[in-house]
Amino acid sequence: MPASQPSRPAARPGARSAKQRREDILQRATAEGALTVEVLAEDYGVTPSTIRRDLAGLHDQGLLARTYGGVISKGVPESSLPQRTGEAHAAKVAIAAAAVALCGDADSVLLDSGSTVAAMTPFLLHRGELSVVTPNLQVITDLAGENGSVEVLAVAGRLRRLSQSFVGPLAEATLERMHCDIAFLGADAITRGGQLCEVELEQTRLKEIMTRQVDRVVVLAHGAKLGRRVGQGSLQLLPGWTVLTDASAEPDVIAELRATGLEVLVAG
Repeated sequence: MPASQPSRPAARPGARSAKQRREDILQRATAEGALTVEVLAEDYGVTPSTIRRDLAGLHDQGLLARTYGGVISKGVPESSLPQRTGEAHAAKVAIAAAAVALCGDADSVLLDSGSTVAAMTPFLLHRGELSVVTPNLQVITDLAGENGSVEVLAVAGRLRRLSQSFVGPLAEATLERMHCDIAFLGADAITRGGQLCEVELEQTRLKEIMTRQVDRVVVLAHGAKLGRRVGQGSLQLLPGWTVLTDASAEPDVIAELRATGLEVLVAG
């Protein structure tokens, strides 16, 4: 069993007024990002249908955005890739270096979107006989220089400008016809229960396909992303997959992720 359980608010009595409950849900969504009907119903001691009415009311007021099975705060915007590149830079470089070490003698790697994944490119630039498959425009640009020696296979589709990566049916169809030795995935967050979260649903769908086309899955996420839930999309990480983080990750969160069967490695 994990050393500690996820912190969750104490259950609210069902007698709490709808107005008080909705105010509380709004505050929680602002703090936590995304909430599900099932969790809210359990926490407040009311039926899922009661929670759905609460969420519908908050949505109608323009205070929350509806998602599949819950809501997300409208006050949690997705940051752009340039903004994210400057966040936790030292941790991302340490994770990227450790990720490249995991490549071993792999002939082909699949690099997902995200700034931490993109930080791998300086370490891969002169690797030699290596094929890099990626929808990440920054990775494509960084590896496209005349001095580079790796083969670059672009997974093209609709460009998401915020993430500077390609998504959609064309990108999905390309990936479904490829196989790589190892995939390095990015993440907006990873919950204590091992769910990889993304603000954009199409990003989650693409990651799901990636995991089926490789022999090994490694998720790169610095410590601040662990133990959180954000966005509309999620992908359950499976036992045997690897989460590569840095020393800022909380030990109790690492323990809970390992308890789900995940391998968790910490970059020095």
